[in-house]
Amino acid sequence: MSINLEDYVASIRDFPTKGILFRDITPMLLDAKAYDYSTDLLAEYGRKVNAELVAGPESRGFLFGCPVALKLGVGFTPIRKPGKLPRETISCKYDLEYGSNEIFIHKDSVKPGQRVLIVDDLLATGGTAKAAARMVEELGGIVAGFAFVVELYGNGMEGRKVLDGYDVFNILYLSDQ
Repeated sequence: MSINLEDYVASIRDFPTKGILFRDITPMLLDAKAYDYSTDLLAEYGRKVNAELVAGPESRGFLFGCPVALKLGVGFTPIRKPGKLPRETISCKYDLEYGSNEIFIHKDSVKPGQRVLIVDDLLATGGTAKAAARMVEELGGIVAGFAFVVELYGNGMEGRKVLDGYDVFNILYLSDQ
């Protein structure tokens, strides 16, 4: 089966702030075949890199990471924003294309030497992904790779450069304009 997943990405100008072209993957979630196909492609990559755990940043990383983990037969660990995880955590601050943030992961979610696939909907500046990798590595895990539905290019979207040295996979490659 082959579906043109680009047909399931909406482009919204000036969201969340003026000058940003937001690439919205929610139309993909509304179509069961497109959603299943996208997670199949991400899981195929996960098999290739021998992922033993999937991590997904809040919130769209959950939407793609959980089904990928199920398809791989491995666990999923959430990477969350401040105040959302109940047990002991570590955190990492980072910049993104329209501000800054901090993300957290449970201290006991990654085992030393465990191969972790970080899954998210979109790679833009790479800040969230790099912060997630730092935390996985701080916990002794190995970043097996990154899997994104969309990678943005142009106008300062240098996410792939920020992740230099890591294995990075994306399904779609779209301009931020």
